[in-house]
Amino acid sequence: MTHPLSDRINSLPVSQTLAMAAKARELKSQGKDIISLSLGEPDFNTPNFIKDAAIQAINDDYNSYTPVDGYLELKEAICTKFKRDNNLEYQPNQIVVSTGAKQSIANVAQVLLNPGDEVLLPAPYWVSYSAIATLCEAKFVEIPSSIDADFKITPEQLEAAITPKTKMVFFNSPNNPSGTIYSESEVRALAKVLEKYPNIYILSDEIYEHINYGTKPFSFAAVESIYERTITVNGLAKAFAMTGWRIGFIGAPQWIAKACTKMQGQVTSGTNCIAQRAAITAVLAPVNKVQYMVDEFKTRRDMVLDLLGEIQGFKLNIPDGAFYIFPDISAFFGKTIQGKAINNANDFSMLLLEEANVATVTGEAFGAPNCIRLSYAASEEQLREAIRRIKEILS
Repeated sequence: MTHPLSDRINSLPVSQTLAMAAKARELKSQGKDIISLSLGEPDFNTPNFIKDAAIQAINDDYNSYTPVDGYLELKEAICTKFKRDNNLEYQPNQIVVSTGAKQSIANVAQVLLNPGDEVLLPAPYWVSYSAIATLCEAKFVEIPSSIDADFKITPEQLEAAITPKTKMVFFNSPNNPSGTIYSESEVRALAKVLEKYPNIYILSDEIYEHINYGTKPFSFAAVESIYERTITVNGLAKAFAMTGWRIGFIGAPQWIAKACTKMQGQVTSGTNCIAQRAAITAVLAPVNKVQYMVDEFKTRRDMVLDLLGEIQGFKLNIPDGAFYIFPDISAFFGKTIQGKAINNANDFSMLLLEEANVATVTGEAFGAPNCIRLSYAASEEQLREAIRRIKEILS
């Protein structure tokens, strides 16, 4: 039966990360012993000092509608965070707090993009970037990279992708899915190209900034010549293990922030009051209060790289941030494994799910069709067992 759904929703793909997570849950409900390495979610609990702030907010009777763009105290705290961590100067009227960084990104896209505009996506890129562009009736243009280049694009590639229709660039460092971090000199080289195109806006998604292993990320907005065209997106989900609290925010030129507030006011209005009060405590906390999570992620990263390195056919690089490994598995294409033809990354990811009971995500969802994404936001025991199973079915 055909249902009268809008062209808008019919044109929208299902999120591959959420789809794989749903498939893994379905198999688990059938009694399968599934190890899920598919979702980008820390396996730590929210730190107690943040939970205590939320409890205090409940006891202080915070229960009313919040300002659309966020409590002033939280926006002031975010300004402090931007100055402390990124050397960025923002005023509270340049900050908008949203229900997760995904909404922050969607707001920005909705207020800047018109039908037919082009959005440049350095690949690999987060799965929702392309869908958000599609929702805005814009066209997304992939700029390819490879594992040999550490999944980084060059200034020459960026310039070659620009056309008169280019309106935005979505940039993500540390990167999901690759874990790549662009250095300051690399960001400045890309910014040098964009200086020549004053009608292009940069959305800099920095949600993984604190999950880095020595290479400190550099904010696009720190390049003075493009500050007025850069929207910095961040949030609390990853570094503070607050995925379910749904707090994201932007720092942007005031006219863009005002437009995002207008958009949000007609969609969700203000973000949850208790989560916002807890967020004030989180963003003002010294970053070293969550360093224990980063240290554990690094230990797991090194272990997973060692174990995957023992499997012939996995081509690896060393990610500098986030909590993903993004191996090139194209060596398996054209082969038959466990009776299944492997023609692409989708086939390989489904092989791991059906034969090894390990959930991963195909790289095709991220604009990198030779790769798969494995999250190491799981226990050491789960990671060791998952890779043992993968190795076994590929032997």
